[in-house]
Amino acid sequence: MQTGVQLLTGFLLTLPFQEPFRALSVTMRSVYLATVVCSVASTVLLVAPVAMHRLLFRRHRLKSLVSTAHRLAYTGLLLLGFALTGVTMVIFDAVAGSAAAVIACVCALIALAGFWVVLPLWMRSGSGDLPVR
Repeated sequence: MQTGVQLLTGFLLTLPFQEPFRALSVTMRSVYLATVVCSVASTVLLVAPVAMHRLLFRRHRLKSLVSTAHRLAYTGLLLLGFALTGVTMVIFDAVAGSAAAVIACVCALIALAGFWVVLPLWMRSGSGDLPVR
């Protein structure tokens, strides 16, 4: 996951230097900037536990490290979801127009909410136990 979010951030950082970027509307540039902020913040939060582990290694802080890493990962995933939604919107706007961008953005939000929130909560409730074969 860390590699994927780092690649996404890297690609986003190069986008303004491409000629077609200038054709984006002011609204899509704002969506792009919000997407970059979410992607960079997600990268920082998802990589932070690695740095924390290195600095706290053998200092008997495992419980607080795990608790903090959990919160950082949860927040990093939330921001990654926003970044993926923003990227979807910018790409669809550039390729298929603003109406398609809104539809794609809504579909991305529904998919993210479904697979990242609803499905795990359903499985946690015990309703989602699948038989092992």
